[in-house]
Amino acid sequence: MPSINLLPWREERRKVRQQTFQMRLVLAAIVAIVVLVLWWLGLSSAISNQTERNTYLSDQIKQIDKQIADIKTLQQKKAQLLARMNIIEQLQASRMASVHLFDQLVKTLPAGVYLTQVSQNGSQLTIQGVAESSARVSTYMRNIDASAWMSDPNLQVVQKDTRIDFGARAQQFTLTAKVLDSAKELAAQTDKAAASPTTAGNRP
Repeated sequence: MPSINLLPWREERRKVRQQTFQMRLVLAAIVAIVVLVLWWLGLSSAISNQTERNTYLSDQIKQIDKQIADIKTLQQKKAQLLARMNIIEQLQASRMASVHLFDQLVKTLPAGVYLTQVSQNGSQLTIQGVAESSARVSTYMRNIDASAWMSDPNLQVVQKDTRIDFGARAQQFTLTAKVLDSAKELAAQTDKAAASPTTAGNRP
């Protein structure tokens, strides 16, 4: 039989296999590198987007903090204005109440009684005067007790007055009274009613 030498063919086949393996290895390495590059690019893009979002959120938070600070400042200014308005309203009510109170002092004053001094400390009134008799003082105290502005008259001092022009029975007196808490409200209602135009007179 003729002999056939298979060594060259096997060597050639081995070389082909090695080349194929090396090509596949290089291709796999290239694919891995491409995948890594794409992954890195994607990760960098995600990090960049997240950084932009964080920056945007930080800017928005700063703006909101500034708005909150502005709102707090406005609230403080509002509270100060309301406090000033309240003080002005109280002063206005107190001024009008004083006018009405003096009007009541005149209206409750009976004939034969003359006031020499009136002072007020909070809701406490101190009234000094001269009356033609002690009966006039009693009448004055009853008028004060019946007033819508004053109450609780209390006679502190009463003594004979020696001045001839007030009569032989003239009495000097000092009494105290309380200004009612409803006096200011009543004064405000009275002033409001007086200031409001009458609709009946304006009708054709």
